[in-house]
Amino acid sequence: MKSHLKLITNILLTSIGLSVLIGTFLRISGPINQSNKINKVIREVGKSKRSFERELLSRKSNLSLFYNDKLQRFERLEELIKKWENLIVKHPDLNVSAFFLSLDNEVYAEIKSEIKLSAASSIKVPILIVLLRMLEEEEIFWNEKLILTEDLIGSGSGWMAYQEIGEGFHVFEVASEMIRVSDNTATNLLIKRIGGINIVNQKFKEIGLKNTEINNYLPDLDGTNLTSTKDLSLAIALVDKGYLLNVRSRDIFREIMQKSKTNTLIPSGILRGLGKKSQDIDYHLSLKGYLVHNKTGDIGISYSDTALIQTPHNSKSFASFIVKGPFNDPRSPELIRNLSAELVPFLVPDQKSSNQN
Repeated sequence: MKSHLKLITNILLTSIGLSVLIGTFLRISGPINQSNKINKVIREVGKSKRSFERELLSRKSNLSLFYNDKLQRFERLEELIKKWENLIVKHPDLNVSAFFLSLDNEVYAEIKSEIKLSAASSIKVPILIVLLRMLEEEEIFWNEKLILTEDLIGSGSGWMAYQEIGEGFHVFEVASEMIRVSDNTATNLLIKRIGGINIVNQKFKEIGLKNTEINNYLPDLDGTNLTSTKDLSLAIALVDKGYLLNVRSRDIFREIMQKSKTNTLIPSGILRGLGKKSQDIDYHLSLKGYLVHNKTGDIGISYSDTALIQTPHNSKSFASFIVKGPFNDPRSPELIRNLSAELVPFLVPDQKSSNQN
């Protein structure tokens, strides 16, 4: 009898031991499995989020998103447009295009902003953007040397045209001089290195520039190279927001743009709108807390300027103007200055409201 009881006791103890072991295993393995499942979900969610961000970035990398959808949700500044129209109507023989955009405030204004007009040297801005995108892809390198050939010499702005045939210039120097002193030969060197006129135009289309095209090397005094004020402003805006270029390239873009020496159009107009006239335009703008990165164009029959405007409140806006008229007509650049002056009350919302009170 005792032996039977001992046997039963041993069986019970063994069962309890197995239950404890199984329970312990389940308590340990359960969280492990659950943790693995959670980690798998986290990985999938992370992967999905990264994929979504890439897709979003890809969509925003093309200006067509703004042409087709985004701007419809922005406020159209009818008051600014009316002020522009009052200036333009005084010069019915001038062909005028204007575009203003603030992504921060989601407002815009435009007059004939999609018509194709002679780009003059403003075409150099989209060329710079294309170049920087190719640098990101390592299709071009900063320290490459571009060799001066006779067919690339462009008269007008710049100094590279006066160097010896066969001399080489590094890409970073060529890109800087294209903007700093609007060097036409530098621009032609880059057009050729990018792949020629047809390839440059193809790359314009890839980033969504609907109305921008090159038909001749610079200086293009006949005005065959075309762009629109909407193309120019949207391109600079999306670069500044990190969509068309990565952060490093965007910083290079800003650095090169701020070297531009000619500030007699949009910067001068903004200073005028602030109630001050001065020859030392950039200095007096900085005293007011404004920083303007711009690129002008002037081929006599067409004047243009496109700019990133940073305000004392650290907000940014983007504006472009093109005026086509009689050769060397002083009304054309003066009109751009006056149109730019009208921007000031609309650059920062509290400035606008304070002016209306």
